[in-house]
Amino acid sequence: MSENGIIHPQLERLEKTALKVGAAGVALCALGAVLNLDQFFRSYLLGYLFWAGITLGSFGLLMVHHLSGGGWGYAIRRCLESAIRTLPLIAILLLPILLGVHHLYIWSDAGLVAGDKVLESKQAYLNVPFFVIRAIIYFLIWGVYGWMLNKWSFEQDRTKNPRLSRRLEVISGPGLVLLGFTITFASVDWVMSLDPHWFSTMYGLIFVVGDVLASLSFAICLISYLSDREPLAGFLKVSHYHDLGNLMLAFVMLWAYLSFSQFLIIWSGNLPEETPWYLHRTAHGWMAIAIGLILFHFALPFVLLLSRRTKRVAATLVKVAVFVLAMRLVDLFWQVAPAFYKEHFTIHWLDLAAPVAIGGLWVAYFARQMKDKALLPLHDPGLAGVGGEA
Repeated sequence: MSENGIIHPQLERLEKTALKVGAAGVALCALGAVLNLDQFFRSYLLGYLFWAGITLGSFGLLMVHHLSGGGWGYAIRRCLESAIRTLPLIAILLLPILLGVHHLYIWSDAGLVAGDKVLESKQAYLNVPFFVIRAIIYFLIWGVYGWMLNKWSFEQDRTKNPRLSRRLEVISGPGLVLLGFTITFASVDWVMSLDPHWFSTMYGLIFVVGDVLASLSFAICLISYLSDREPLAGFLKVSHYHDLGNLMLAFVMLWAYLSFSQFLIIWSGNLPEETPWYLHRTAHGWMAIAIGLILFHFALPFVLLLSRRTKRVAATLVKVAVFVLAMRLVDLFWQVAPAFYKEHFTIHWLDLAAPVAIGGLWVAYFARQMKDKALLPLHDPGLAGVGGEA
């Protein structure tokens, strides 16, 4: 039960609705697996990356908040903590990818590796046992940090101990470093190795920023949905939305800067090991997606978020956040699908069904984690001075 003894009805409704949507999506995915197993695994990977990214991005935002403070962080803190507590579900949902490794990654085919000097040179890293071991290591690190971040936050609610804020701050510094490394290696394992001949030292950082942007957008949508519930209703002010909008603008710009820098370095280098990745994503219909990402993942949100009014009107900011979330899914599709369809543009109905199925399960689990918790960390000593202004 929440602090006032009542389960938040919006979150209970959200849980039930999401569970129904997820069940329908799972049924469609099961049918898709029977009809086309290869496509099922490809689409499943897309959906998994999107929702796992919101979980992992929440780690980064929460630790930045513990290090910097600010009303924006208190407004979304419970959302971020609940997203982190979906990690057990994310770990379970990785199993189909581990089971389908031979359907997804060409480096898992011993016959192909034996005839390819590049793959042979990477075999010490790109092999199935080590792939699984690394995944276990990532989840152990994320699990330990998720446990500490949630345990001490709720312990502060119970004990009113102000020193726990300092403890959360202390672990967040090294936690951000570990998060950066683990998401980088996970993105290399789960996505970049779809094209094992290609490599980029900036790819992991681009993935980290994309995950944080997705989690921030989700959090903005959620607090707007819950904005009429106490104690959130009495806390949220226009200034909090304004700060969150500024933060979203910063991450939109950072994603665009890193993505363009990667493209510029690889394209100007003109190395045969690197340029094919972009060639496959700018030909045979994929160019339309690339141009769409430039226009709608960067340019349009950038222009909208420059406006003070956009950031200070909750309904408008939520629309931008939903749009950014949709473009994050398109971005992941552009990264994943051309690895399998280099000669023609292809979109399959499973590319929509799989994200819906995983998303339904994820949102239901998320809502269950949050529905009986206080919507603000009421006994954090930093909360008193950040109520915001109208």
